[in-house]
Amino acid sequence: MTDEDLRAAVESFVDDVDLALHEYEEGYADADATLTVVQSHLADLREVVEEDGSE
Repeated sequence: MTDEDLRAAVESFVDDVDLALHEYEEGYADADATLTVVQSHLADLREVVEEDGSE
């Protein structure tokens, strides 16, 4: 995995979490749903980082 791939994964994570938090702030999602979304994206990011470390 290249630095560019890792950077893209981090940017995607930040964008997705920002969207989830925005939806929560606007009242479109409750706290539990928002936290579930954030945890899911965090798990995806961890997976990418772990893959990067195994090279």
